[in-house]
Amino acid sequence: MADLCDHDAVTLAGMLRRREVSAREVVTAHASRIEALDGIINAVVTRSLEMALGKAGRADAELARGGEPSLLHGLPVAHKDLADTAGVRTTYGSVLFAGHVPDRDDLVVARMAGAGAISLGKTNTPEFGAGSHTVNPVFGATRNPWDPSRSAGGSSGGAAAALAARMICLADGSDLGGSLRNPASFCNVVGLRPSPGRVPSWPVDDVADVLGVAGPMARTVADVALLLAVLAGPDPRVPLALDAPVPVTGPGQLPDLLARDLRGVRVAWSDDLGLPVEPAVRAVLAPARQVLADLGCELIDAAPDLSGADDVFRTRRAFRFATFLGPLLREHPGQLGDNVRWNIERGLELTVADLSRATTAHAALAERVSEFWDRVEVLACPVTQVAPFDVTLDWVHDIDGQPQRTYLDWMASAYLISVTGLPAISVPAGFTPDGLPVGLQLVGRRRADWQLLSVAHAFEAATGYGRAVPPVIMGG
Repeated sequence: MADLCDHDAVTLAGMLRRREVSAREVVTAHASRIEALDGIINAVVTRSLEMALGKAGRADAELARGGEPSLLHGLPVAHKDLADTAGVRTTYGSVLFAGHVPDRDDLVVARMAGAGAISLGKTNTPEFGAGSHTVNPVFGATRNPWDPSRSAGGSSGGAAAALAARMICLADGSDLGGSLRNPASFCNVVGLRPSPGRVPSWPVDDVADVLGVAGPMARTVADVALLLAVLAGPDPRVPLALDAPVPVTGPGQLPDLLARDLRGVRVAWSDDLGLPVEPAVRAVLAPARQVLADLGCELIDAAPDLSGADDVFRTRRAFRFATFLGPLLREHPGQLGDNVRWNIERGLELTVADLSRATTAHAALAERVSEFWDRVEVLACPVTQVAPFDVTLDWVHDIDGQPQRTYLDWMASAYLISVTGLPAISVPAGFTPDGLPVGLQLVGRRRADWQLLSVAHAFEAATGYGRAVPPVIMGG
């Protein structure tokens, strides 16, 4: 049964539908993988394995009675520890919530369960999701399956590491400044930051927020598309939810949805977005340009004008932290980590003039972005500016000789793209000489999530890097 963990989600979904394997067998195999490897990786930090086996048995019984399988029937998943799950501990990576058990599900959790997915537990995240390195005072650090001495990225680092180690086959995550894309790059899996509103989030904290999104992560682009089909679609409680569900009734439809001739697709290529990038990352990404050309894409060397995006991101982020976590700082100042406290304090310093400046800059950026993407369909650029770093570091303090001032700086290649409001995906692009994964970031036109997935799917098929197996599975 351990071999079942090697199958991607689309393959497993087909096997389950044809009753070649039972949901209980699939869940048992993945639960065994968690028990065997998570002592090394520390990805699935709260487990609900007995509960999962019960759900798997009921799913098998329903199918035996002639029930129609849902889209994710019997597939083992896990939920980020920022997403509330009814009856299962949800800590947000904070000592203040170490024993917190919600009484309701977030919308992404409910949609996955409603589509037949079976949750094996919660995946690790930094405290309140702050940062692209997954470590917190409740559970400690998540380690990279490609090298356990390295970071798995973040903030959806537990999800990415669990996927890479084949402990689950699908995962949800969230992305404010790169939290679906950064760990996907670090762990050699696929992470999609959807267009704002594509995957509605409920409960709603800020009805006008377009910076933070929820989205899918998996080992292949097709698996990401499968989960996106479940997570996407309107919800009457979410004002900015997009009215565009994808009519996918079975995994067999995905090849046709993703198949595309890329001849003539215009792609802008930038190997740095004007930012410092480690030479090892540049070297891994360099061949990707030719791969896209060989697929028929028309490439130009260009990057959008992202001036002002850094200030917009930092201002919006600080305002968000002050709004939602400011009361915790007042009530429990000694029980918040440095990153969270720093962001809250920056938010409390903001003035109306600061917020007005950010709003104006954001509008100007949106205009320039629209003009740039009138000329191209996709931007190809780095997901991260560094390869996976030492897991004991707090954050990256230097990139190719250039000091990074704060724990945010080294994530700019991801968070500057967040501010554009465009869909973006990290897809495996190769390995450094040390065997560390590097992802390619592809950024699509506004709301063109499925067209972007088709480009990523073609790149994935042409390279095959995602099929590599991390050493932790091989006992290395």
